[in-house]
Amino acid sequence: MKKIFITIFIFFLSFSSMASDQQQELNKLFAELKKNIPSLSFQIEKKIWTIWSTHPTDQKLTSILDEGSKLVQDQKLFNAISVFTEAIQKDPNWAEAWNKRATVYYMVGEFKKSQDDIDKVLKLEERHFGALAGQGLVNIQLENYEKAIKSYQKAEEIYPGMKSPKLMIKQIQDLIKKQSI
Repeated sequence: MKKIFITIFIFFLSFSSMASDQQQELNKLFAELKKNIPSLSFQIEKKIWTIWSTHPTDQKLTSILDEGSKLVQDQKLFNAISVFTEAIQKDPNWAEAWNKRATVYYMVGEFKKSQDDIDKVLKLEERHFGALAGQGLVNIQLENYEKAIKSYQKAEEIYPGMKSPKLMIKQIQDLIKKQSI
């Protein structure tokens, strides 16, 4: 019995260590991203996305996320929602599963559901610049323009080299001006 307990304890320690390693790497990458070195920003962004899209302890969940992403590429959006929901059910603390489903909800016009999932993403990973940009898009659709601007500003604060915040903030401000005339 003692041997089984020790084996289980070591098993959980190794999972915890992998998740911790991932978090340390993300912290380092976000610090680098904030320096806003144009020649490095895109490569850093790609590394962040790779970490986010790789489950820290379960390769099967990474495969499920990949399967859902393929369904999105094939425009099988409702099937993708089901697959991302499966990943969320298996690990509700994996921010990227929520983010993927939020994206697809946006694509099918379920803006409130998308926002609900984005809220969960940001609760789990407040630096998720992709979710913040997505939140901006959702709030444009919901005509919550000030919230959309704040989302893009927060994304830009986290990732100063990100192109969409500057463009989208300008477009939203122009939209607000047109509507006030």
